[in-house]
Amino acid sequence: MIVGLFALTAAAIFFGAAFYVNFAEQPARLHLDDRSLLVEWKPAYKRGFIMQASLAVIGFVLGILAWWQTGVWLWLVGALVLVANWPYTIFVIMPTNNELMAIDPAGAGPHSRKLIQEWSNLHAVRTALGLAATAIFIWALLR
Repeated sequence: MIVGLFALTAAAIFFGAAFYVNFAEQPARLHLDDRSLLVEWKPAYKRGFIMQASLAVIGFVLGILAWWQTGVWLWLVGALVLVANWPYTIFVIMPTNNELMAIDPAGAGPHSRKLIQEWSNLHAVRTALGLAATAIFIWALLR
């Protein structure tokens, strides 16, 4: 079941990257002054978005293929949980992202810091979805 292993790998990398952001990168960046915090967040977000969006789609497609090949419904569930990051990001996180992107670094202050802290809380849901998809794919492999 090589396709399933690749789906699991994509989900686990997604989860690991999301966990790293919440556990290490975000707490470290919060030690920066307001301007530096915003300046660091913007490119980190852009690069992270590309990586995590790709992993969610790749893991979804591979999970669907594993479900199609095996008929094990857990692959479908894991794929749907992983790709749920897309609508969650678009409809829940994107308004905060757009507001942060619109702030000029010279105008950074308590409001931009508060938004980045809120963003972190919203991002934690992505971490949870990645963990859930990873666990479901492991369960599917064990069946």
